[in-house]
Amino acid sequence: MKIIVSPEIESVCPSFVGACIEASVINTQYCQELWDEIEELGRRYKQELTTESLKDMSGIAATRKVYRSCGKDPSRYRPASEALIRRLLQDKELYQRDTLVDLVNLASIAYGYSIGGFDADKFQGDTLTLGVGKAGEPYEGIGRGTINIEGLPVYRDQIGGVGTPTSDNERTKMEMNTTHLVVLINGYDGNEANVRANAEYIQTLLKKYCMSDGGTYFIYK
Repeated sequence: MKIIVSPEIESVCPSFVGACIEASVINTQYCQELWDEIEELGRRYKQELTTESLKDMSGIAATRKVYRSCGKDPSRYRPASEALIRRLLQDKELYQRDTLVDLVNLASIAYGYSIGGFDADKFQGDTLTLGVGKAGEPYEGIGRGTINIEGLPVYRDQIGGVGTPTSDNERTKMEMNTTHLVVLINGYDGNEANVRANAEYIQTLLKKYCMSDGGTYFIYK
């Protein structure tokens, strides 16, 4: 997979650093051990964070700043990491989907980065470009229907958008039969060490819960 960061993103976030993890996986419907980890992290966050202080987490704060720079209200279109942690703090259950989805959610919660998880076999072409959504650009968020992505950072393949920090696209979503996984970490805070740690954490989770060797990852800027 090739990743290109467009001048549009460089102009609003010159320090952006991302990571792309690619792995062969076996998905399952549910994993209790994974959910034990999610619930333990939720308990810790409820002792450490509030719905206001979570906005100061480096990855979340930087993503919100980029949203504003691109013309999007981050309180209306929340980054996925913020939305997930807010649910935990408000004692709302996270949506349980399947092991791949739950694993990506845990990785996002743990580091505060909005992370996209994709079935790589559904991509059109071998290149993704990170740009900014345009007015009227078609985009169907997973379980959300049509989303107005104007002003949102968006990854596009050969035929259109596949992922934003708010929601990934139905067209390339992970499913039970997904075996070729690509995960993208969005480090709008420019903290390469933290992005690498998040990527290696995902590799560890894939080995534990998805019968994978963890795959490989690379950094892009």
